[in-house]
Formats: sequence, structure tokens, C-alpha cells
Amino acid sequence: MLIRCWGARGSVPVSGKQYLHYGGDTTCIELRTKDDNVIIIDAGSGARRLGKRLIAEGRSVFSMLFTHSHWDHIMGFPFFKPVYQSDTRIALFGCPFVRDSVKALISPIMTPPNFPVCFDDITADIRYEETCTDTFTIGGMTVTPIPISHPNQGLGYRFEEDGKSFVFLTDNELTYRHPGGLAYEDYRTFASGADLLVHDAEYLPGEYRQTRSWGHSVYTDALNLALDAGVARLGLFHHNQDRADRDVDGMVEECRTAAGRKLDCFALGQDMEIAL
Repeated sequence: MLIRCWGARGSVPVSGKQYLHYGGDTTCIELRTKDDNVIIIDAGSGARRLGKRLIAEGRSVFSMLFTHSHWDHIMGFPFFKPVYQSDTRIALFGCPFVRDSVKALISPIMTPPNFPVCFDDITADIRYEETCTDTFTIGGMTVTPIPISHPNQGLGYRFEEDGKSFVFLTDNELTYRHPGGLAYEDYRTFASGADLLVHDAEYLPGEYRQTRSWGHSVYTDALNLALDAGVARLGLFHHNQDRADRDVDGMVEECRTAAGRKLDCFALGQDMEIAL
């Protein structure tokens, strides 16, 4: 599988020279399967650029998975140009949680007075799939969801293909159990042996004293999870909106020093590609 990062920032897009390396767009991940299926995880502001690329490639059929509906994970959907093309077909996966449907989870971002174009006016053919707990397949890719520990609930995912595995757990607070969230041991089991774990690493230990229960993890807790789960690589993700490149670099170096040869540590950046 090929993994592309179109946005790794948390909470709100940012710009400025101090963010050039890791980028300023919010969560959007693209997967390409061995049979060339396109899978999109979340539609943060990074989805705008991804949509332009898909149109340039002539792609019109893909699957979109949502972790949850906080605005930094859906704010790019109205600017994802394929939804305005009538030949686009999207299988949209997610868990509605307290909403009536997956559509009701996503559509409020395009309702007055939030946006001038209504959700029902988009012309793409969208099929909604509720995927709260059951494993499913997209082509040759096996996808397993897991509840994350986050306010208002959400999902993480494990992707498996040809013996390779990628676990994506953004917006997951490892040391505080939100309603619907699971215990640390459950996330350790879920990530066990993965080739790549991408995990929320929003906070420094000192920041967490004020932000505990906000739904995000200290980067050292993400590191401990990766070590306990025996994963091969850890990608730090959901970078704080005020975290400059040099400070993210410092987090990565501390993780590498702590992990030694047990684990390959890095931070995801905008436009990064990873092949498994």
C-alpha cells in the first residue's frame, strides 16, 4: 500500500515559514491499494489539494473514511472538487454515533449559515456505509475500525494488505478514557505488530497539565504505545497548531533517543509518501 499525507496539522490550518516542513493543512490521508483503489481518511483542509490531484488524474471513484466530525477533519469537504462532478462516485464510511446517519454526521458543515452551497446540491453519487465495529474490505484491503478515546467519540482504523499493516489513531487520548473510548491495553492489542502506527502526538508533557481531557495525547505516550505494541515504525501526527517545525523535530529526536533501535520514529509531514 502507498500512504500519502495531505495534512498532518491539528485543530486549525496554519501558515508561515515556521511550518513549511510539516505543513499547515489539517488531517487528510490518502491510501492507494495494490489494485489501485483510492481510500481517503478524513477531509480536513488537505482534502482541497487532494481533490485537485484526483481530478487531474481523471479519478472519479473512491472511498472516504471519517474518524469523526470535528471541524478540522471535515472542513475541507466543501472544497473537495470531485463532489461537484456528476461522474464522481464516493463510498463514504463512518459511524454516526449520536447522529441519525453518516450523512447527518458530515452534512452540517454545508448548511446555512455555515456555507453558501447546501450539501444536497452537490452532484456526486455518494453511498453511505455505517462502519462502527465490523471489519470490512475495500478491494483487497481489509479495514478494521476501533473506537477512539475522544470527546463526541470517533474511530481509528487498521488497514491490512499483503501481510502489511497500517494503524491510524489520531485524536486518541491514551491516558484519559472518554465515553465510548477504550482502555490503553485495547489500543496496544489493536496496534500490535503493525508495520506503521500513526498516532496523535498533540502535546508536550507540560502542556498536558492544562489540556487533559481535551482528546489528544502527549507524544511520549504515543511512543510508549508503539514500543508496547511492538510496531516497526511510529509516525507522530496531529501537530499542534502552534508547533513550529524545529519543535516537532525536537520531539522526533527525543523519541529516537528513547526508542534506540527498537523503533523507527518520525513525524508525518504534508506531501510525505510512505510505501508498505
